[in-house]
Amino acid sequence: MSTPHIMIAGAGIGGLALGLTLQQLGVPCTVFESVRKLKPLGVGINVQPNAIRELYNLGVTEADMDTVGLPAREWALVGQQGQEIYAEPRGTEAGYLWPQYAAHRGKLHMMLYRKLTERAGPQAVQLGAKVTGYTIGRDGTVSAKVSHADGSEKLHTGTLLIGADGIHSAVRAQMHPSQPPIRWGGVMMWRGTSRSKPLRTGSSFIGLGTHRQRLVMYPISQPDAKGHADINWIAEITYDDPEQRKTGWYEPAKLSDFVHHFDGWTYDWLDVPALLGAAEDIYQNPMIDRDPVDTWVDGPVALMGDAAHAMYPTGSNGASQAIMDARTLGACMLAHGVTPTALGAYDQQLCAPISQLVLRNREAGPFGLLNMVNDRCGGKFTDIDDVVPERERAAFMAGYKSAAGFGMEQLNASAPIIPSGSTLL
Repeated sequence: MSTPHIMIAGAGIGGLALGLTLQQLGVPCTVFESVRKLKPLGVGINVQPNAIRELYNLGVTEADMDTVGLPAREWALVGQQGQEIYAEPRGTEAGYLWPQYAAHRGKLHMMLYRKLTERAGPQAVQLGAKVTGYTIGRDGTVSAKVSHADGSEKLHTGTLLIGADGIHSAVRAQMHPSQPPIRWGGVMMWRGTSRSKPLRTGSSFIGLGTHRQRLVMYPISQPDAKGHADINWIAEITYDDPEQRKTGWYEPAKLSDFVHHFDGWTYDWLDVPALLGAAEDIYQNPMIDRDPVDTWVDGPVALMGDAAHAMYPTGSNGASQAIMDARTLGACMLAHGVTPTALGAYDQQLCAPISQLVLRNREAGPFGLLNMVNDRCGGKFTDIDDVVPERERAAFMAGYKSAAGFGMEQLNASAPIIPSGSTLL
């Protein structure tokens, strides 16, 4: 092929971020997405400063981000008795040069979709088109097998194929046909949003409870005239017999299915049963991931996002890492061209460390502090410094942020992944 063309399987946050990156670099691409119409699905996610930096470098503005969420100001961990275990400022209030955003996932997704189709044209994203596999040609090109909504199946040939098709990735299944099934470790999550007054700083991410039973909550909208905002919450319970429980994917649920686990979780600053009961819609899904693989690349084919490294949401960095994958792929193409060599460089740079992050999140990620508190005092304490000293708590969190790629000093001092004005073609 005289002009390189990249095919992307999946128009999720990662696939769209890669599409925007390639458009920025002047590389033609087509994104194939299985759904016939994109909708603003999902509830709350956190986008870490390293990923916000990359979105800004893609031309996403602070005003754009303010339409989909708000800057996070604090990360706090609270024990079941309501006593603080650890708290720290986040984003620019912590000294980062870029904010952290608590955002509505669906609104962020649709904003990225609009930007890509505005810049590259509506033909850049083909809806109702599912990549089901690939064939590598003798000439080094790759053909994606695509099932279209009209029932037809076609081969689309390009220079490279990037599998951004999620945890159920067909591209990964072909690349690693003997991979183990999706892994569920026993945690069930119930999700919803409730209108309520934001707590603490007004934009705090709060993890409340124990290592086996907790509630995560944070606002994903600015407060209204009454001071109320959309509070995203996730109620989590760990079961000892995961293999005996049903693991339906993102199903509607009823409050009565789980609210009894939080009986008595009422404090002078928060009534948990009342917060949960204020949600109009509730969904449940298991906390799942996949075992890491030793490579994300097969010649001219690479994996990214959940297709490469589906991870527990305990570190709030799944979407952020997908964005970082996209930008790293772009940087590797700048260095090595639109070639399998670029994919190999990307694999060499990210596969091993992000695979370790998957395992780290499986061990509770930053919520591992709750495990530590439980091991030392059964979760009950008067003064947390007597259980886990402040220096040890801070070191634990710093270690996680460094592993996830958003340690403050490391990030603030780093050069842009893709220098301003860079182009390939």
